[in-house]
Amino acid sequence: MRHVLAALLLVILNLEIVNAQTSGGDSVIESLSASPGDPLRGRAIVASRQTGLCLLCHSGPFPEERFQGNLAPELSISAGRLSAPQLRARIMDASRFNPGTIMPTYYKAQNLQRVAPKFIGQSLLNEQEIEDVVAFLVSLNK
Repeated sequence: MRHVLAALLLVILNLEIVNAQTSGGDSVIESLSASPGDPLRGRAIVASRQTGLCLLCHSGPFPEERFQGNLAPELSISAGRLSAPQLRARIMDASRFNPGTIMPTYYKAQNLQRVAPKFIGQSLLNEQEIEDVVAFLVSLNK
């Protein structure tokens, strides 16, 4: 029994070390994917009414999009005050910083409420899509 508990403790400590390497306070430092983010793909995700859904609440540099949100900050304002690791952390799970946020969690797939049965256990965006969105948002300040 002690061996099992010792092994379990090692697993838990190992997970904490991995978390410490990728997360730093208000940031997720390491990229989620092996490939760098693509700003053009990120722009398409942000503007999509089926994928990112960002323009339901945010507005941004999308002259072709007639209807944009006004419930959340304009995207270039958020991108201007946050680093890429900070943006990544907020896209992954904004509720980590504001438990009352209406922004969906794009990467967290567990312990969610009011999720349609066919989407249980799935994230809204995959690792590469998150990196693409981060790359697009960072490009707004160049």
